Amino acid sequence: KYLLRRAFEGDYLPTNILYREKAAFSDAVGHSLVNDLKDYAESCYTQKEFAERCKAYTYAQPFTKESLLYRELFEKYYPGQAEMVAGFWMPNRSWEGCDVDDPSARVLSNYGASGL
Repeated sequence: KYLLRRAFEGDYLPTNILYREKAAFSDAVGHSLVNDLKDYAESCYTQKEFAERCKAYTYAQPFTKESLLYRELFEKYYPGQAEMVAGFWMPNRSWEGCDVDDPSARVLSNYGASGL
């Protein structure tokens, strides 16, 4: 508690670090890794394969090649247990600028310059 208070008072962290724009939680692994995962998923399936393989899932059907890749990995280790996951980790589509098909905060209109 003391360190946190000191950080906000400016004597622990330099002000330019304390108040700099932060990456969204989902992108904290680094933008290049996020891009590499998307590129890898794109290379795993043709459009036809993607469409066909998605049909196998009636609950929480994958909607991108990346989400299909994650779903197939999940099913490999936890077969038939997808319904224990209540939903996708996605922005609330009813909020302005949040009607997107990508869980990355970088696609949101209010994300800021760090997402570039």
